[in-house]
Amino acid sequence: MYSLTNSDRKVLSTISTATIATFLYKKGFKNQFIQNVLPLNRSNSIMVGEAFTLRYIPAREDLNSITVFEDKNHPQRVAIETCPEGSVLVIDSRNNPRAASAGSILVARLMVRNAAGIVTDGGFRDSTDIASLNFPAFHQRPSAPTNLTLHQAIDINVPIGCGGVAVFPGDIIVGDMDGVMVIPNKIIEEVINECSEMTLFETFVMEKVKQGQTILGLYPPTEQSTLIEYNKWKNDSKN
Repeated sequence: MYSLTNSDRKVLSTISTATIATFLYKKGFKNQFIQNVLPLNRSNSIMVGEAFTLRYIPAREDLNSITVFEDKNHPQRVAIETCPEGSVLVIDSRNNPRAASAGSILVARLMVRNAAGIVTDGGFRDSTDIASLNFPAFHQRPSAPTNLTLHQAIDINVPIGCGGVAVFPGDIIVGDMDGVMVIPNKIIEEVINECSEMTLFETFVMEKVKQGQTILGLYPPTEQSTLIEYNKWKNDSKN
């Protein structure tokens, strides 16, 4: 399994989820965008890291009382304390934000342990406090009730579903202002290389559009003259 380098993380932080989505579509991956999640802090929403997962199932009252937190092996607590540095904790909350997936104390603990971020297809409590942290966090909407009322933590670092997307441990998670993409681990090097080039080309296109050029033949580059001009622009930019 591929592990991200610091250089990989830096490059991925400059590539938009929109660009990644387009590239994955070209590769045949049509369902990699986690639906209905947004960043709590829109000024600090860049998130890059390997997926470390937590799965909830519907709560059952005889097994999910408040006393379960006395167990140091409770899966939610273990996930917070074992999520690796540089990883993103991805929570399968069954696409149900009526009870919180976590709160500010647990998210703060992830932050000081140097995780890369957290995403749930449910909701967070203490959302104002989480938004004030220097830490990427994505959810559906605020939710005050404790997760115990609806969710029962059951598994750590297993394949899950989050926002309608299959997430496997080690998949690469990238989040920005638009939302969160899940990149299959086995193609991450290709994604980094190709999407870096796509991002550079889009910078070129934006310059041309702002100068008044038509998008016809430019975006997508259906005319050879566009590619010739782009390659010249790219070489000039290096000098």
